[in-house]
Amino acid sequence: MTGTSGRGGPSRRGAALLAAAGATRAAYEALRRRPPGGPARWERTNYAGRTVTLHAGPAAALGTALAAAGAPGLPARARAAAALAVLAAGGCGGYDDVAGAGDPRRGFRAHLSALRHGEVTSGAVKLFGIGAAGLAAGALLKDRPAERVLAGVVIAGSAHLVNLLDVRPGRAAGAALALAAPGLLRRGPAGPLSAVPLGAAAAVVADDLGERTMLGDAGAHALGAALGLAVVAGNGRAGLAAHAAGLVAAAAAGDRISRLAGAP
Repeated sequence: MTGTSGRGGPSRRGAALLAAAGATRAAYEALRRRPPGGPARWERTNYAGRTVTLHAGPAAALGTALAAAGAPGLPARARAAAALAVLAAGGCGGYDDVAGAGDPRRGFRAHLSALRHGEVTSGAVKLFGIGAAGLAAGALLKDRPAERVLAGVVIAGSAHLVNLLDVRPGRAAGAALALAAPGLLRRGPAGPLSAVPLGAAAAVVADDLGERTMLGDAGAHALGAALGLAVVAGNGRAGLAAHAAGLVAAAAAGDRISRLAGAP
């Protein structure tokens, strides 16, 4: 990876984790106190019929982006890649949270079919927006064309994977915690980059499990993109290819399950 030397020791990982947790919690509390557009805009009904807020999603996206962009020991290109991928994933996910509410279409195939008929759905915006951001971030992180493409697939695929798991309270945040924790043992930039989604998820997981808030697409995609960045930082071509293959398989399986679940 270009310009990503550094030991990424425990102090750097701890600083990145605390920065992500602090920024995420501060943003969450600010949204709770003064939700833009009024409280009703941020309220949703969850699977159990309870009213929850979407505050955790934008808070996690913002906290993750800020902490990743400022993580100690990372070169400028890695910081830029992190900010780009996380903010794009969170922004596209947030757009789907708002514009896609009530849309019964599920899965890539449904959104691509709508696009062929001239309709740009929020799901299509999310698909292409996060994919493009992943490729752009991969180009910043890797030198060789093949590795850049694989990196883009891993970043976008990781964002999609965490979102697929966001079906019950705490699932997406719990997945982020579980997937990020092993990365803390990695040397170099992968350590701090793993600490960032871990801290952000830890800051909101209790409220998520308590059904007071939810990550939604904004938070799930942002945390997933951050996890993908850590994977990219810690792997060469072979590791990226293996991760990309697994993520593509998971996306295909999830797409099929989503279509079956949405079928009449």
